[in-house]
Amino acid sequence: MNIHIALLRGINAGGNNIIKMNELKKTFEGMGLLGVKTYIQSGNVLFKSGEEAEILKKKIENAIEEQFRFSTTVILRTSEELEKIILDCPFSQEEILEAESMSETESLYVALLTNTPSKEKIEHLNAYSSDSDEYRIVGREVFLLLRKGIRNSKLANNLQKLEIPATVRNWRTINKLIALVKDMEL
Repeated sequence: MNIHIALLRGINAGGNNIIKMNELKKTFEGMGLLGVKTYIQSGNVLFKSGEEAEILKKKIENAIEEQFRFSTTVILRTSEELEKIILDCPFSQEEILEAESMSETESLYVALLTNTPSKEKIEHLNAYSSDSDEYRIVGREVFLLLRKGIRNSKLANNLQKLEIPATVRNWRTINKLIALVKDMEL
């Protein structure tokens, strides 16, 4: 039995695709998933299952569409994959602290992708990198260091140029999810 983290794309954002977390939890439990926990309103769900990731992804996407009447992309990571994101952060502590000193909001974000992007698509993203917006790709993750925040970031606003479904979480959320995973392992 593995611990999985489902990260739902585009829910409870800007008043669209509204799902109450207690209803989402019930939906996951109704699929037979165990130890279901949600974290904040952006659609982060931790659970235990012995099923394969691709089967789980389809099962969750279908259940959400059936229950809530809209479709959303679900990005799945195992607890090991989520821990690896923390370990693989390509930005130094100095770079992160410097970026945070320039911004009034979070500076470090991770875009979690369904697949690894092609070199050709990555080249499209290079046009939006700047002194204030940097990115580094490690596997299926795009690490974003945004010195002026995410809201007005041309880089963050053009992640769709990769042509791969993605959802973005700030570094604080990634770390909190790891802490919740550790609680589930006890």
